Amino acid sequence: MANKNEVRLQKFMAEHGVASRRKSEELIAAGKVKVNGHIAQRGEKINPYKDLVTVRGEKITHIKKRKMIYIMLHKPRGYVTTVSDERGRKTVMDLIPDIKERVYPVGRLDKDSEGLLLLTNDGVFTNCMTHPSHEYAKVYRVTVRPAVNDVVLNNLRSGIELDGKKTAPAEVTVLSEEENRVVLEFILREGRNREIRRMCESQGLEVARLKRTAIGSLKLGMLAQGKYRELSEQEVKKLLRSAGHKD
Repeated sequence: MANKNEVRLQKFMAEHGVASRRKSEELIAAGKVKVNGHIAQRGEKINPYKDLVTVRGEKITHIKKRKMIYIMLHKPRGYVTTVSDERGRKTVMDLIPDIKERVYPVGRLDKDSEGLLLLTNDGVFTNCMTHPSHEYAKVYRVTVRPAVNDVVLNNLRSGIELDGKKTAPAEVTVLSEEENRVVLEFILREGRNREIRRMCESQGLEVARLKRTAIGSLKLGMLAQGKYRELSEQEVKKLLRSAGHKD
């Protein structure tokens, strides 16, 4: 008979701020996680009230003893969205040196993109914000060259085939036009790798600048580039409610 207190190890790790579920599974597969002294296996279940879980030798403390951190960062270009980088490149963690809690990015922006990026140590929040079923609207301001026409706009709006799968319909609006330069607003509800850049490239457009300005109800606003602020309790709750999460 199953113990009602048992949970999957990766879920336990995510809820205790170690990493997202996917990253937690990678840590388990790499042999970095132990349960009661033995190397954990993927899919393993544990009893949080009895079992001792360590990651790289560090005990996972109970979630109630941890301060949950929710950060909105205005990411500049030139920084990679990872906790560390094997190639020695600048990471977004370099922009929050005074945050002592271990946090990690929620989703990503590529190295050449900028704008709103969330970081947290709350695995539940991460799962809510990144799960494909929740379809948060993400708003981007994109400068392209040389120019666009109605055919290109209709293609971008209706979807582009990437890797054998068509992208979801997008809202694409022309914000301003100059000779050989157009500023577009994209609103997407999916998060495929380098999606906007690849969509534009398929239409012969060069992306000169890409900036994320909003995620769901959260807007970047006047936050200066390279700066961050903590989200208010109300902002966090609003985002979670949008994902159907109950307090």
